[in-house]
Amino acid sequence: MSAPTTTRAEYCVIACAEAWRGDGEVLASPMGLIPSFGARLAKRTFSPDLLLTDGEAMLVGLDGTAEGWLPYRRHLAMVTGGKRHVMMGASQIDRFGNQNISCIGDWEQPARQLLGVRGAPVNTLNNPVSYWVPKHSPRVFVARVDMVSGVGYDRAEAAGPSATRYHRLPRVVSDLGVFDFSGPGHSMRVVSVHPGVTVEQVRAATGFELAAADEVPYTREPTARELRLIREVIDPRGSRDREVRG
Repeated sequence: MSAPTTTRAEYCVIACAEAWRGDGEVLASPMGLIPSFGARLAKRTFSPDLLLTDGEAMLVGLDGTAEGWLPYRRHLAMVTGGKRHVMMGASQIDRFGNQNISCIGDWEQPARQLLGVRGAPVNTLNNPVSYWVPKHSPRVFVARVDMVSGVGYDRAEAAGPSATRYHRLPRVVSDLGVFDFSGPGHSMRVVSVHPGVTVEQVRAATGFELAAADEVPYTREPTARELRLIREVIDPRGSRDREVRG
């Protein structure tokens, strides 16, 4: 019997995992279900030096066993030295990577109060930050964020060398595709679309102009081993398909 067709959620896991490719020994800080599956897949396959935590105070192995203590002071040292790669969420993100998780609407009287700025400025100015968006739409990919939480390329460059030393936004992954900031002026560019998605669909779901090559590839296929790890080891209950349908 042939293996089931790769699902959209599994392409998203693969795309998130790829964000950590080549990072070496850095702390992976995935925020969210699909990013956490991606980080664990990356460590089990092509990025074995990644450090994973229990989300609180311990470094953990692939089976979740505690391997070391990560006190707050050590965590801060990693953060401020570029030795962590976070994958955060975004309630809004613009073409230069400015991210909002704080409020929707005018800051003085917002229509919706969200998480607050939290650690987004420190994350983006001190270590690489990628983003995961489970529902790609013009309400998330906006021309201008209502409030800057995570710092984008235009604002980091305007602030000067102290802001750009460790600032890097490697990837944005959504349920439609993968993006980076190698467009004109560090603007967002389409890297790949997930199978079944067209560039036209992505552009229609985006509130600003996206850079793209004449021919945009599909997100890469998972290997047989990667699919087995996702389905049998990392997420045997299929939680990924509840976050990303399609």
